[in-house]
Amino acid sequence: MAIVLGEPGTDGLSDAVGVLREWQYDGAPMQLHPGDLGWFWQSGAEAAAAAVRTWSRDGRILAVGLLDGPGLLRLTTAPDARRDPELAQQLVEDVSEPERGVLPAGRVNVEAPTDALVQDLLSGNGWRADEPWTPLRRGLAEPVEDPGVRIEVVGPEQAHVFAAVHRAAFDGSRFTDTRWRAMAAGAPYADARCLVAYDDRGSAVAAVAVWSAGPGRPGLLEPMGVHRDHRRHGHGRAIAVAAAAALRELGSSSAIVCTHSANTAAVAAYSSAGFRPRPEVRDKYRDA
Repeated sequence: MAIVLGEPGTDGLSDAVGVLREWQYDGAPMQLHPGDLGWFWQSGAEAAAAAVRTWSRDGRILAVGLLDGPGLLRLTTAPDARRDPELAQQLVEDVSEPERGVLPAGRVNVEAPTDALVQDLLSGNGWRADEPWTPLRRGLAEPVEDPGVRIEVVGPEQAHVFAAVHRAAFDGSRFTDTRWRAMAAGAPYADARCLVAYDDRGSAVAAVAVWSAGPGRPGLLEPMGVHRDHRRHGHGRAIAVAAAAALRELGSSSAIVCTHSANTAAVAAYSSAGFRPRPEVRDKYRDA
């Protein structure tokens, strides 16, 4: 059977989320997670559907991609299809030819699991390795220590607090309570939590969203940020510990996160919270 490139539409988003849940397992390379779709859902279900691509054979989804911006495809495959030659070749052709409706002409990036054959084929077709990212993981078999600060779970009434911390943590962020509500209405948020950390003066100092992929599977931190006016006080460590505890309560087997290797402060904060760095990963990019 031929491999079919498709767009799921809003009705098919739950299928894409479902297979992404199934594909998460401890020991897997860093890959697209249902939480990545969940965070993208802040723009609404229609925008999320328009950004998703699927590759199917005989009715079975073999690969899912998220257009996380105009020039970045975040891609993963079913674990048993990582080295499938037909799938890998199809993926390379589809991301390389703009008329296929995946990536535009010009400078573009593809993120894929390090053990996927598509990585090898992209390199053979002139795609180059981009800047390194550091994945980190914390196992959740044992109870998580107290973070040492007050942590609140965000509901609709606190959405504006989470949004304000996010805007103060990330330059250029336009996140709002309206976007939070759109995100919380998405299917992936059924197994997710947003947390805010407060200092001893009652100021909201850090925030994180955590996404479970189901019991016994790795959960994702995306995003985590510390208010720019409250940095270098250990709040990054505290919110990362709280995130791990929340994922353990949701049944996750481990907590995973990925950050630019150049962001040494973030790597240090996660490491101090018990997350262990794993081998660096790199996107593949094609010049304009």
